[in-house]
Amino acid sequence: MKSTLHTTLLSRACYLLGSLALISLMSCSGTDESSHTSTLESNNKKPNFLWLISEDNSKHFLKLYDQAGASMPMVEELAEQGLIFDNAFSNAPVCSTARSTLATGAYGPRIGTQNHRTAEPIELPNGFTPFSESLKNAGYYTTNNFKSDYNFEGLDRVWHQSKSGAYWRDRTPNQPFFHVQSWKLTHEHTLHFPESDIQNNPTRHAPSKVDLSPIYPDTEAFRYTQARYLDHHQNIDGEMNKVLDMLKEDGELENTFIFYFGDHGGVLPASKGYIFERGINVPLIVRVPKNFRHLLSKDMQQPNNTRVDGFVSFIDFAPTLLKLAGLESAEYHDGEAFLGKNIDLKSLNKRDVTYSHADRFDEKSDLVRAVRKDNLKYIRNYQPFYSDGLFAEYRYRQYVYAEWKSLFQQGKLNQVQSAFFKPKSPEALYDIANDPQETTNLAALPKYQAQLVELRSMLQDEIKSWPDLGFYPESELLAQHTPKGVTAVGFGQANKTHIAGLIDIADLQLVPYQQAKAKLRQLLKSADQWQRYWALITLSSFGKQAEEFNQHIIQLAKSDSSIHVKARAIEFLGLNKVIDPVKPLSELIANTNNQFEQLQLLNIATNLHEQVNAVFVRPAVNTWPAPDKSSASYRGDRFFDVWFNVRWDYISDKI
Repeated sequence: MKSTLHTTLLSRACYLLGSLALISLMSCSGTDESSHTSTLESNNKKPNFLWLISEDNSKHFLKLYDQAGASMPMVEELAEQGLIFDNAFSNAPVCSTARSTLATGAYGPRIGTQNHRTAEPIELPNGFTPFSESLKNAGYYTTNNFKSDYNFEGLDRVWHQSKSGAYWRDRTPNQPFFHVQSWKLTHEHTLHFPESDIQNNPTRHAPSKVDLSPIYPDTEAFRYTQARYLDHHQNIDGEMNKVLDMLKEDGELENTFIFYFGDHGGVLPASKGYIFERGINVPLIVRVPKNFRHLLSKDMQQPNNTRVDGFVSFIDFAPTLLKLAGLESAEYHDGEAFLGKNIDLKSLNKRDVTYSHADRFDEKSDLVRAVRKDNLKYIRNYQPFYSDGLFAEYRYRQYVYAEWKSLFQQGKLNQVQSAFFKPKSPEALYDIANDPQETTNLAALPKYQAQLVELRSMLQDEIKSWPDLGFYPESELLAQHTPKGVTAVGFGQANKTHIAGLIDIADLQLVPYQQAKAKLRQLLKSADQWQRYWALITLSSFGKQAEEFNQHIIQLAKSDSSIHVKARAIEFLGLNKVIDPVKPLSELIANTNNQFEQLQLLNIATNLHEQVNAVFVRPAVNTWPAPDKSSASYRGDRFFDVWFNVRWDYISDKI
């Protein structure tokens, strides 16, 4: 504490001396632009950082990236004096998980922040500092206006101000700042409009001229929705320009690195929440200030619509800003800086790998991981018997989501348009250059087997190295690390070998059933509940091929000591129509007071509702804990209350 105070006072003294020196020099040599610039550089002042974030939009909606996209004059002005990153990735396709990665420079499944809006924020290990807190400790004034959707605790230490209306203007004179500003004008909720708007609320962009993805049915509603979303991009551009004007008024434009980017992809159906390119490939523009060009490699010091082909991900943002601020990256950062004196454009363009993950988003859970290397992308679906279109109430508030599903149920879609509502393949391989919408799975083609094996191995090695906490149910993860004072990171490291073993069990899905069944039979008898758990998930991926296990699994559903194993056994039996799953699964739900366990069981019930038409009876009395408004986790509990209600309404055919 004393050291931090001493550093802060010393920094402020330096700022004051720098200001006096600036005044003295200006009085001797005038106040023209060149004199002002050289004076700032001579003071060794640190650069400012400004993040302008549009919510829920992939790069494909901007004219800078796609001729059919929206023209955004302010963003295009930034690009004229900046870098345009063609391959920027959010690692996760939803806000709280992606923002947690931005803040920490770490993969969510490694540190336990992979699930969207956990009711209990994750405790970071001692010494694990969000980079904005590091900037703050180094003398920066840090502000956030105003979204604070993060999945870890300790946010009160990160910002000087975090609220609507927070700006850099309350800092001390000449103090460098880091300001984050987000806008909801492109957020998902802006497309929650009634069908009547299609006729009554015309768009500036012509629906007839939008470039509709082949995954969607070509309907009036889809065309209108995309046109309306393009309008929103132009609206947000005007709002961002107001902040840019403030920066100019304060004379800080040429002292500030300006980053414009989307917080993840979206937001038409099958984008936000999914690790397809449309869910994670975000726009990223970095304007380089004249007074701090010297911090970059010479070939990037005077950019003008300079395109960067190299891959950058959200894990890279923290080390990048720390490097530009003259601070060291931390050993716990999973990424590496993409701007700096020793990072030239040629070497940056050689970066061609990114990893991504999808876990729980609101009440909908899945487990999907991906790696993209150059133009080939490998996706691993660890629960392939779940469709991507598994019901999530907030998603389906979009009229076109409901329309799309209705057309599927009526049999009016082609194969590409129907895929979203059908079970998935355990693994998929896509050629992004020739198939940017990821519609043609190349995994089974002989000519791609070498690339398939390479990318599969890369992903296996990567997630084992974290290790990937997503291989435990969320309730188990919280139960293990929360009451014992062990962080999620510590729990993961202590169980690294165990997690690697679970990944190996899941990867039995990738070999022929006849080759896998002996090992799976052995695993069902394991004393380790998580080995039995993953053996059942793997057997469900084989479907009716595994019917010889029916009797054994019936016994597990009745008498296993683990609620998680029982649930997965009921799931297997229900999907294969061996039993009616409604009664045994309802009893499991009624017999646990753990809200995370209930949410996981309701996710299984939802899949059974969609796949085998299982209709559940909503309890007369709520079986989940009512939200406690006095609790520190009330915000999360409030979400759970909503999620339980919509889940029960859906699986009981009330919505």
